[in-house]
Amino acid sequence: MLHFSSIQGVKAVASITLNISDEQLQKLQALARESGISLEDLLRARIEDWLSQPTSELAASANYVLKKNAELYRRLA
Repeated sequence: MLHFSSIQGVKAVASITLNISDEQLQKLQALARESGISLEDLLRARIEDWLSQPTSELAASANYVLKKNAELYRRLA
């Protein structure tokens, strides 16, 4: 699910909802805690890292994740 909201004069902001396992959530929360930042800031920073990579590296990373989680995606579909 992708939501967009904007206020006059302010850049539009999107929010994304995705399903992850409890184990993945706990690991992400631990990483955020160890870094002293919120989970949202941790994820935003990682997304910025992905987006700043050359396109071929980003595509390779995305393909790796998709292949690794293919069974999970199939079950969720």
